[in-house]
Amino acid sequence: MQVLSRQLHKGAIQTGKTVLEKYSYDRTSQMSLPQAVIKSHSEREVQSILRLANENIIPVVTRGAGSSLTGAVVPITRGIVLDVSEMVKFKVVKQDSVAISEPGVVTSVLQSAVEAEGLFYPPDPASLEFSTIGGNLATNAGGARGVKYGVTRDYVRGLTVVLADGQVLNLGGQYHKNSTGYQLMHLIIGSEGTLGVITNSVLRLIPLPPYTNTLRAMFRSVETTSEAVTGLFEKGFNPNTIELMDRVSLEIVSDNLDFDLSKEHNAMIIIECDGTDKDQVDQDLSNIASMMQQKGASEVVIAKNEEERITIWNARRSVSDALAKSSPNKLVEDIVVPRSKIAALVQEVQNIAKVNGLTIALFGHAGDGNLHPNFLFDLTKQNELQKVEKASKEVFELAMNMGGTLSGEHGIGTLKRQFLEDAVGHNVLDLMRSIKKMFDPNNILNPQKIFPMENHNKDKMGFLSDLPFNSEYSDPSE
Repeated sequence: MQVLSRQLHKGAIQTGKTVLEKYSYDRTSQMSLPQAVIKSHSEREVQSILRLANENIIPVVTRGAGSSLTGAVVPITRGIVLDVSEMVKFKVVKQDSVAISEPGVVTSVLQSAVEAEGLFYPPDPASLEFSTIGGNLATNAGGARGVKYGVTRDYVRGLTVVLADGQVLNLGGQYHKNSTGYQLMHLIIGSEGTLGVITNSVLRLIPLPPYTNTLRAMFRSVETTSEAVTGLFEKGFNPNTIELMDRVSLEIVSDNLDFDLSKEHNAMIIIECDGTDKDQVDQDLSNIASMMQQKGASEVVIAKNEEERITIWNARRSVSDALAKSSPNKLVEDIVVPRSKIAALVQEVQNIAKVNGLTIALFGHAGDGNLHPNFLFDLTKQNELQKVEKASKEVFELAMNMGGTLSGEHGIGTLKRQFLEDAVGHNVLDLMRSIKKMFDPNNILNPQKIFPMENHNKDKMGFLSDLPFNSEYSDPSE
């Protein structure tokens, strides 16, 4: 470390207990102290850190805001946490419709700067007020607008990546088309820091839609809610957002809502449209409202102004905090199914909750079938983690049996690694392992993430119990 300290800015290497504890967790309940935290300010510093770590076989976990929901930035093998949150330079190149950004830039900060230029960066993870561009790239983050605009991967023109041995890869660029050899850039996006450290990115921007409006629709039946969602696409509508909250989610956040939660309401959807023509946006929402009523909505409200739009969104935006406050512990999951399976998924998840004696709230992006089961529990209770483990295993298997998969936007981390082979198949998993070995022969970059542990039980029980969960944990977002 003394050799390395001479190559870095003063105070870059920190080993104090308070600092190590701060970097020991993400937004799961996992906690593991690293041996050191190193804050990087430049690509050159990242190279120096990785070279030393690779020569000495020291694990490196790259971290931005620490907002992972899968354990992806928990240093479970100790080693170094490489903090890139202070790499915050960015610029908007309006003539090329791109933004050039270092990894520590907060998503909402970039979006605001881009919109000031009349441009638009659509990816909008729920954590956008604190999550970073580097973290979004590492997990291929999505968000509510994904149904119309896609996810992070769809807005990347170029990446600069430092490999485990300190080599720098320049992938893509400011140009708009690229059919030149293998698209290695897309291997890096979503690789959760296991293949390299992203130090710069070129992000595609599009024109900012000047008009946006929102409606909410309340349903007595989850089944009719699902039919309403699929019906939108059958009729040719193209909303930018279709969000779902189930009965459990609505009950828990009801104190924040501006309407009475009737016992007849078992689901709510929020639908948002945008475009360049205000009259067209208003007409689309009016037609969607009529269709919602035809599909069985008991109440439909279209926002009349920005204040009402914010009120409609309050329920959805407050759900994560409300759930965290309602229970000592919360495990947030992320599954995807075909849109036509949403109603069956909601019903089966509630059956799983009942059988296992748990509360599971379900909400998320109904427009692309990406929903978030939230397991509410208390780790101080006997066998509680085992109950959550059994129920979450059943939810993963349910999603895959419905033709879905394990993650739409959070990634795999540690929480789902034992199920990766079930999701992608043995041959694909072997190929992924080969790619990892080629990029990182000494396995120093975020080890024990994504890939199944070799000694796991055949039935995969113990996939949570074997992790460093802490019953005294509190959500760091609070």
